[in-house]
Amino acid sequence: MTSMTGGCQCGRVRYTAEITDDDAYLCHCRMCQRATGGVSIAYKNVPVDKLTWESGPDWHRSSPIAHRPFCSACGTPLGFGFIEDGGNIDITIGSFDDPCRFRPTQHYAVESMHEAWIDTRDLPRMRSEENESVTKRWMEACGKTPD
Repeated sequence: MTSMTGGCQCGRVRYTAEITDDDAYLCHCRMCQRATGGVSIAYKNVPVDKLTWESGPDWHRSSPIAHRPFCSACGTPLGFGFIEDGGNIDITIGSFDDPCRFRPTQHYAVESMHEAWIDTRDLPRMRSEENESVTKRWMEACGKTPD
């Protein structure tokens, strides 16, 4: 078991999760698409008793059966959980401080999957620092680019 930390973009919400494996999944359901503004969301399923909120999130009751933790200060979506009998909770992969260890092992809610967004390996690629306009804005604003 590995202890991993994470939180929102602004740092107001922080958590520690005990992780036993690298398995994660992509959810394509319409509710997750709307909740995140993305075509899918990557989650790590964690037992509720293995997750500690160091500084708690806000909660949005997104349906009659579920609620979602998020940060009301910066808007970061942090997960998904069932209201009743929620022994596990899904934590957003991108909210972990070091998300690179996780690997997707399945797709969920494939009826809403946008296939064109699944295999993007042949698309042109650009590193952040190659975008001169954005780099210039960051340097003028705070003297460095973000992590």
